[in-house]
Amino acid sequence: MSQHPTEEDVREFHVAFNIPIQRQRPALPMDERRAMRRRILGEEFEEYLKAEQEDDLVEIADALADIVYVAFGTALEYGIPLSRVLEEVHRSNMSKLGPDGRPIHRADGKVIKGPNFREPDVAGILRQGKAEDGG
Repeated sequence: MSQHPTEEDVREFHVAFNIPIQRQRPALPMDERRAMRRRILGEEFEEYLKAEQEDDLVEIADALADIVYVAFGTALEYGIPLSRVLEEVHRSNMSKLGPDGRPIHRADGKVIKGPNFREPDVAGILRQGKAEDGG
């Protein structure tokens, strides 16, 4: 395994545990798989919220890792090349800088879009095709 989970690491898990992978093109899975994915993502998010309420940093870290892992698995079931989508979202996020090259923040600290912001082209990535097959 690499230093951090990747699509390939989660793909290995899916193959080992016979969990569906969309190999043809990005597409919506069957309704029961979608419902299961919503449920487990919700469960992991609830674990994060509980850990936050309890100020439990170890459980916060565990919940965040589980959320990322389940998100990668969900992307595999949908045929979404999540690593490429993340790269595109990062490119877009970096375009939020202000004209002076500095970040612009809302009063609560959230970064907001600068005048040079460019939306991520997620649809373009999905049109390019499926997640890397990895073999």
